[in-house]
Amino acid sequence: MIQGIGASAGIAIGKSFVLPNWEWEFPEQPVDVADFAREFERVYEGIRTSKHEIEQIKDELREVVGADETQIFDAHLAILDDPVFMNEIQGIIQRQYKAAEVAVKEAIDHFVTMFDLLDDEYMKERALDIKDVGNRLLKHLLGAPEITLPSDTQPFILIARELSPSQLAHINPNNVLGIVTLAGSSTSHSAIMARALGVPLVVGVESKLEEPIQTGQTLIIDGTEGLLFLDPNDSLIDHYSELQNRQAEDRQRLNVIADIQSVTPDGKVLGLAANISSLKELDVALSSGAHGVGLFRTEFLYMDRNRFPKEEEQFEVYKNVAEKLAGEPLIIRTLDIGGDKQLDYFNIPEEDNPFLGYRAIRISLDRKDLFKTQLRAILRASSYGQVKVMYPLISSVEEVRAANQVLEEAKQELEQEGHPFDARIHVGIMIEVPAAVMLADLLAQEVDFFSIGTNDLVQFTLAVDRMNEEISYLYEPFHPAVLRMLKQTVEAAKRNGIKVGVCGELAGDLRALPIWLSLDVDEISMSSHSILQVKERLLCTSQKDSRLLLPQLMECRTSADIHQKLKQFMDSVDEQGAASAS
Repeated sequence: MIQGIGASAGIAIGKSFVLPNWEWEFPEQPVDVADFAREFERVYEGIRTSKHEIEQIKDELREVVGADETQIFDAHLAILDDPVFMNEIQGIIQRQYKAAEVAVKEAIDHFVTMFDLLDDEYMKERALDIKDVGNRLLKHLLGAPEITLPSDTQPFILIARELSPSQLAHINPNNVLGIVTLAGSSTSHSAIMARALGVPLVVGVESKLEEPIQTGQTLIIDGTEGLLFLDPNDSLIDHYSELQNRQAEDRQRLNVIADIQSVTPDGKVLGLAANISSLKELDVALSSGAHGVGLFRTEFLYMDRNRFPKEEEQFEVYKNVAEKLAGEPLIIRTLDIGGDKQLDYFNIPEEDNPFLGYRAIRISLDRKDLFKTQLRAILRASSYGQVKVMYPLISSVEEVRAANQVLEEAKQELEQEGHPFDARIHVGIMIEVPAAVMLADLLAQEVDFFSIGTNDLVQFTLAVDRMNEEISYLYEPFHPAVLRMLKQTVEAAKRNGIKVGVCGELAGDLRALPIWLSLDVDEISMSSHSILQVKERLLCTSQKDSRLLLPQLMECRTSADIHQKLKQFMDSVDEQGAASAS
């Protein structure tokens, strides 16, 4: 068994097919000065052909994974149009008298090395985009054939060192049972596309492999847990086959409760909403029984393009989501970039501690022109549904007031221009830094709702970078300090009569459900695939019993104690459910 990173949920069992690495033969002889113009023209022609291919891929994929996911290829087109990339290639040809394909290869290697050296996961992933584009260009310059996947064999599990969006675009989900990449992360473009295609994906296994995987090996992958099994025995195959069948049965069974109200046996209604990044994800969320969107991550509208989205572009997206929700609430989080989320066209200065630096609301308040453009789009969409606006990474009352001032200016402008909008739009903030928790009673007097972002709150409370493998074991959402932070936040919201929800990963963790019920939160928002499982548990979990559990949890001195108490509680709920079913 090898522990990787689960990047797209699901189980796959089958034979492996190892995707060959790109291997080129390059001319060694220097180019004569008189032939420079011909080499430049070869590069231009290769770029034109590559762009045409990428546009075709976009058109073919749009119907399969949706328009939002195909924006990945806009980044590839932007690289081919980038004068810096072209100047580097031309410079190598002129300075070193090298052929076009050699110059392209060296330019790719230069930029990939530069990006790989950066201590930034997002920028490392952009290195893969450059490699992908460069390989496409090299293929045309060298006249090399495409590496194709087997199409006349049994479905297989695809193995690759890295898998580019271009390669993934040609995958038929009927032939590919699952994917394993030696490198990569759960936030890469390939991971986003794999989730959209519904293909299980495990990434980041290279350091754990003692020997390379060979084509034809039998594998099991668990994209939820991030597990890879090499040459499993029959009992393990039987176990995972049964688990696979059970998951399929669970999906069918859970679909029955998709339209049932999310209420406990003793009458506590807990809103179950979805976290989304695109219209495609909204369709999945609605089919999973989500009642509204508790977090619309708008930064994905800004990524994989070469400029900031205009007001009209944003308005159309927000409006479409609001209309599809048909009156259900839509919480739109304003731009949350910085940290691990960068924009190719927006230069954020290099920082020693980017997660504590120039990001989220700090960028918005610094670039009020960009902020107001987004707020105007959100306000205009508010006349098409129950739209709310939410500010990320708030740490002071001053930030809330400054953000609301820009919102008021946007309202005045729209009123003068005659655009309809909800003048009483609800405004909320993310509670994700300890300062916001300590000021929760004051902040609650400034806004209409809180949404607790547990991912950052845990990270900042415990001073643990969860992406750092050396200390990731210290990232503990059920730490006693985190529990106290949650309790203090919810109680401050309740005292001041405002709604409070949770939208981090912990919201969809079944173990945490009695915590939300005992604290009496109003809504939990999660990934779509978690909604029905949480609803099933909610329908048989009493709020009264959960409230009796809370004092016991607050007395716990260690995370292990909290885990034990929660497990005992869940076991008792399961026993009661089994007894009532019989």
